[in-house]
Amino acid sequence: MTTSLSLLDQPDKCAALDPLGMRGLIESFPEQFLSAAEMAASLSLPAAKTPANLVVAGLGGSAIGGDIIRSILGDTLRLPLLVSRDYRLPSFVGTSSIVIASSYSGNTEETLSAYNQALGTGAFVVCITSGGRLAERALADGSPVVRIPGGMPPRAALGYSTLALLGALQAIGVVEQLKQSVEEAAALLSRLARHYSGDVPTVRNPAKALAQSLFGKIVAVYGGVGLLDSAAARWRGQMEENAKNLALHHVIPEMNHNEILGWECPKEALQRVATVFLRDSDDHPQIKRRFDLTKEIVARGCGASHEVWSEGNSRMARVFSVLYLGDFVSLYLAYLNGVDPTRIDAIDYLKRELSDPEGNGIGSPP
Repeated sequence: MTTSLSLLDQPDKCAALDPLGMRGLIESFPEQFLSAAEMAASLSLPAAKTPANLVVAGLGGSAIGGDIIRSILGDTLRLPLLVSRDYRLPSFVGTSSIVIASSYSGNTEETLSAYNQALGTGAFVVCITSGGRLAERALADGSPVVRIPGGMPPRAALGYSTLALLGALQAIGVVEQLKQSVEEAAALLSRLARHYSGDVPTVRNPAKALAQSLFGKIVAVYGGVGLLDSAAARWRGQMEENAKNLALHHVIPEMNHNEILGWECPKEALQRVATVFLRDSDDHPQIKRRFDLTKEIVARGCGASHEVWSEGNSRMARVFSVLYLGDFVSLYLAYLNGVDPTRIDAIDYLKRELSDPEGNGIGSPP
């Protein structure tokens, strides 16, 4: 008996779906991570004087780095950290605040608005960008700028956006150096890149196998509060941006107080939903128990259920091990969905329409 060859093991067909090279960006991420780490370690910025709070202003791929840094630092971060995905900053931002304006392109309108407001409050402001209007404004205003390499989709520049933020916080004296954690994460990412590579057949490739199981389904991703809640958000975003596949995410234990009841109806539709539970060996004992019970409850209704366990010792390595698998899974799910993992036509259309103040309809929906 013969079995048909998986699309994921047919490199010519996958390459045809990926003309802009998202696979190459994902597979070379360990090199990006190392480059970003070197850049971050060499940053020199003015020291912040007795800050009271920290706000990262950004959207999409430029904002997720703030969530990841919060997860990595955990209770070692002595300042409250908030990621603001809005045109307006929280009302508490003032002269004792640090505001990191993060926009990969430098042209994100929400971040530009937040940057202008931050200057008006007298906050300590640092910009992270590859250029654009944010870099121009910061140069004119005398605001410190951390320049990162451009030319990639923002979601593919995760190493730069995350480690540039970490480096900035280290340079201004907010957090301690994490040299050993960075080195461990870099070595682990290099090993995982070989493990998940497109050259590794599905039968030996966990990323391809998981993508096959998720194919044709809405993806629900659940992470434990603290370390992997940011990873759950990243998984959802990658499923949507790369694979153009509807996804959702939630955090345990909060999910146990509301969403878990939604797994009763509509029963037929729930069969088209697959769950991915992101787990860490250092989760609170009750979180571990909640994961087990939640899986048991959800398994009665969902179409497929999977667990992903973090790898490594440091918090940084464990977070990035889960993030990196999600990137590969989203890439392979894009191929299975028959879509280009790089193109973001609906987002581009939305931005074009928003750029027309008269609302004249300068394009057509994709």
